[in-house]
Amino acid sequence: MALDGALDNTFSRSAMGSEYLDHETEYALAVAWRDHRDEVALHRLIKAYLRLAISMASKFRRYGAPMNDLVQEASFGLLKAADRFDPDRGVRFSTYAVWWIKASIQDYVMRNWSMVRTGSTSSQKSLFFNLRRIRAKIENEAASIGEDLPSDRLNRMIAAELGVTEQQVEIMQGRLAGGDFSLNAPQSTGEDGREWVDALEDETLGGGELVQHTLDVDTLRDWLLEAMKDLSPRERKIIRERCVSDKPRTLNSLGQELNLSKERVRQIESAALQKMRAALSREKRTFHSFFQG
Repeated sequence: MALDGALDNTFSRSAMGSEYLDHETEYALAVAWRDHRDEVALHRLIKAYLRLAISMASKFRRYGAPMNDLVQEASFGLLKAADRFDPDRGVRFSTYAVWWIKASIQDYVMRNWSMVRTGSTSSQKSLFFNLRRIRAKIENEAASIGEDLPSDRLNRMIAAELGVTEQQVEIMQGRLAGGDFSLNAPQSTGEDGREWVDALEDETLGGGELVQHTLDVDTLRDWLLEAMKDLSPRERKIIRERCVSDKPRTLNSLGQELNLSKERVRQIESAALQKMRAALSREKRTFHSFFQG
């Protein structure tokens, strides 16, 4: 629906404009999430590295998957990385997150490449994502010495390079054979037929899109307000003060105001966020919608 596309443009611009975390800030946020399950720290850490997720997702567009879905899968990988990251190991979060983001995107691409399952073992992944590159390299090397490789020998060399069987190479080549076509190909056989590239959408926002975007932002706000209806007055206050306010309050200051311990405030906040996620999930909202704004 229109909401998905309009929010994606805004989501991308928002992610690219997010803060850059220095090592000390990143470490503090990671520790806060690991040791205290601080949702606000997690939100800030994830949002700071969404640009990395988007950048990696864009590299897989050639496999034909919608960019919206690729970014969402990259975002899930980013969440998995944050949940497993140990800041005391001395590496930056971005270095650690790259593997999880890539793995999540690759799994999605392979699941959705065709109706026939491609496979998910490490050797099959290597074959799927490297077959064309290795084939081109071998063919170019052969051409440079004037050699024309027969297909059976070419497949043997590819299999040896990637550590798979010749049969696996042949099957994967069949799976990949129908995935690409030229954007300069005509849409019809007539002389005046348009090329497919002429049908690509102009990504600049027009007047109608701006109106739709405004409506979508209003819709997103309504979703979040609806999700907060499931919360108690105390939970709503904690969420507003901790997650919605431009200057989030500390657990300690809220605890003093509400006559609660800092740990109790954290527990209430965590339970409230789980309720909101459940409400959004019931309405089939996306990860993008939850993290927008």
